[in-house]
Amino acid sequence: MKLSPPISPFDATGGLEGSSVLPPLPRRRGRLQALLHRYRLVLLVIGLPMLIASTYFLLVATPQYQSEARFLVRTRSGGPTASSALGSLLTSAGFTSSNEDALAIVDFIKSRDALDGVQQKLNLVELWRRPEADLVARLWDSDPPAERLLKYYKRMVSVAHDSSSGTVTLSVRAFRAEDAQAVTEALLGLSEGLVNRLGDRARENTLNVARAEVTRAEQRVIAAREAVTGFRVRERLVDPASEAKASLDIVAKLEATLTQARAELIEKTAYLRPGNPELRNVQNRIDALERQIAIERARITADGQQSLPQQLAGYERLLLEREFADKQLASATASLETARVDAQRQALFLARVVEPNMAQEAEYPKAGFILISLLAILCVLYAMGWLVVAGVREHAS
Repeated sequence: MKLSPPISPFDATGGLEGSSVLPPLPRRRGRLQALLHRYRLVLLVIGLPMLIASTYFLLVATPQYQSEARFLVRTRSGGPTASSALGSLLTSAGFTSSNEDALAIVDFIKSRDALDGVQQKLNLVELWRRPEADLVARLWDSDPPAERLLKYYKRMVSVAHDSSSGTVTLSVRAFRAEDAQAVTEALLGLSEGLVNRLGDRARENTLNVARAEVTRAEQRVIAAREAVTGFRVRERLVDPASEAKASLDIVAKLEATLTQARAELIEKTAYLRPGNPELRNVQNRIDALERQIAIERARITADGQQSLPQQLAGYERLLLEREFADKQLASATASLETARVDAQRQALFLARVVEPNMAQEAEYPKAGFILISLLAILCVLYAMGWLVVAGVREHAS
């Protein structure tokens, strides 16, 4: 029988150590690999995005400063009353809010016109491409197209309107506090200019309508007076009514005289012979009176030309037209004065509630809120995916 070689204590110890210490190392690596393999989807769906997001927001992201301003678009009358304390205070002073114009200002601030207006005062590309800005948050292009710049502008500029109080809140973000304040101040200036233009345009439209009415009334008055003057020159009558009255008075006096002469003739015929010269004189006077009366009546109702009654009727129509024209002019002038007063009362203006402030510390990015929200979303997505996969496996089995 062949005996095994003797084992020394060192060899025994070494064997014992080798059997008790060395094997756990591969076992631990195996456990780690098993855990990684088992939770690979969790790490891929939740862990990796959270790692990338945490690295960016906590280590890379550049602080962004926000400047905020608040304002109201007011008018002295004609707008809905605001329900806030500030709105009540302004309403008691004779001012009311104009929500329609405030919404127009909100749309303007979001528009390319506002962007171009600010760009003329400030170099927005330079402001949003500061050296300290990180690559993710900064404006990428040094000479961006207008559409891309407008998209980034809307990302960095936010504006909201509170319909209950009529307050418009303007917020601007930048990588430096003074830049955010400068952009906010520029936008406020542009908004004030737009409000003034809107008010001036509305006032001018109202006044132009009233002025046009006054001009038409003045032209009507001039035409009516010229028509009266032309009638007087054409007919050679200053006042046809006075002329008609004078003619009728003359005829009446002549007829009265004729009546007296006829009475005298009858009286003298009773005691004078037919060939008496006195009778002939009276008869001649009667004939003369009758001819004169015929002439005067012919003047009033002459054939071949416009009669005095027709002249009088035409003249009265002209006088009536002149009277109406004068009244229209007076009414239009009063309407113009009323329109001026209303235009002053309804003038729009922008009332600053909160001036653009300079931030003392950065508000963005809100790393904690974003990371917690991202974690919640990823967990929900993972849970939904796990439920779908579990359901598919259950149906397959």
